[in-house]
Amino acid sequence: MKRLGMLKKWNNEIDSFSPYFFFPFILILYFFVSLFDFGKIEYFEADRNILWAILAGLLSYLAAVHLVQKKNWMFPSMGLAFLKGKTKYFLYVLGAVGLASYVMMLATGQIGITDESVRRHLDPKLNFFSSFLWFSVLFLLCDRAVREHPLTKKQMRTYFVVLVIILLLLVLMGYRTPIVVMCFTVLIVFHYTIRRIKLSWLLAFLFVVGLSLSLFGFFRVITEDQTKEFNSHEGPNVELSEEQADKDAVLLRKINETPKWVRGLTEVSVTGRIVLSKLMEYTDKHGYMYGKLHEGIFSTVLPGEQLSPRMMITEMVNSLTVDKGKYVTRPGRTTTPTLLGQFYVEAGYWAIIIGFALYGVILSMLYNQMKQTGFASFQTIAYAFITTIFMISIHTGLLDLLFLLMIGYAIVSSAIERTRANT
Repeated sequence: MKRLGMLKKWNNEIDSFSPYFFFPFILILYFFVSLFDFGKIEYFEADRNILWAILAGLLSYLAAVHLVQKKNWMFPSMGLAFLKGKTKYFLYVLGAVGLASYVMMLATGQIGITDESVRRHLDPKLNFFSSFLWFSVLFLLCDRAVREHPLTKKQMRTYFVVLVIILLLLVLMGYRTPIVVMCFTVLIVFHYTIRRIKLSWLLAFLFVVGLSLSLFGFFRVITEDQTKEFNSHEGPNVELSEEQADKDAVLLRKINETPKWVRGLTEVSVTGRIVLSKLMEYTDKHGYMYGKLHEGIFSTVLPGEQLSPRMMITEMVNSLTVDKGKYVTRPGRTTTPTLLGQFYVEAGYWAIIIGFALYGVILSMLYNQMKQTGFASFQTIAYAFITTIFMISIHTGLLDLLFLLMIGYAIVSSAIERTRANT
């Protein structure tokens, strides 16, 4: 009974979204789920020990959070205090640009949910600018809700309807990431301004969202038009030894014993674990990239044909399996490297330690600002948004210029809009 009471007290009192808890918890949960691989790890021979990479990242992150909390560091206003109260106008401009781009995509039949081949070939410029629609709506909606707190039932219904409309528009494009960003950002803002989310409620929410997104991804795969070459599931055309072919056949039978929809529930984290292991194997053979991967984030916007960071990752991991008749990622698709993999390919454990420490510093400084200003403030929105982006990057990595620009806006605007000391 005493132990049960302690668990109940922990469930009620812990801040589920604090930098001390939420990011480390998701990191551990992500790789724990990957243990349920149903034979895929063995099939792809992803046998590198990833435990030390996880521990290195986790410990450096927690050390950075502890230091920043102890010193009570926050972001300076960067000499832009004169913009206080005006940063939201930029969001209206972004929203207008995003809406125009989205309408143009719909008008030209670029609806990603119709087929994977369509989703992967959306107009890159229109797709880029259309993302500012959900970004601006998310910030403006949360800002208004925070300023009007406590909300009436009518206000809550109105904001909920607007949110659902934007989520449905995102579903049409077939992308899960913005949906996750909006759901978790709103949840964290709700936690700090309206009603505290207990840990048990958070676990239930994670289960529902995880299940929904897994089934959404599964639906995308099973509805692919297999008559299109882009959607082919065939492996590389290579000649295998009889021994290797028999071994693969046995492993495939073992994998297929589990229904596809069940495998789909853990596929995201299992794929992440396979990719991380293969990236560690790749660097053992070819050495580290020392910044070239992250350089690709910015080089892709330059004129001429450029190789995106995720395409680089795809080439790395597939180069280790193609001669064995396997693709970790099918041709034409990009690979999410996991945050650990993203840092590891650059400089191994040192890059993981530095990268995760930087994450800890940013989240902890935002958390300090939120505590100083008060939870019903713009600071909460910025903290919620960046916390969510960092959570997602555990799987996807943070290799998109779009998200870096969004994070930049959130950090700068939150520093400008701070209302108490150091403004």
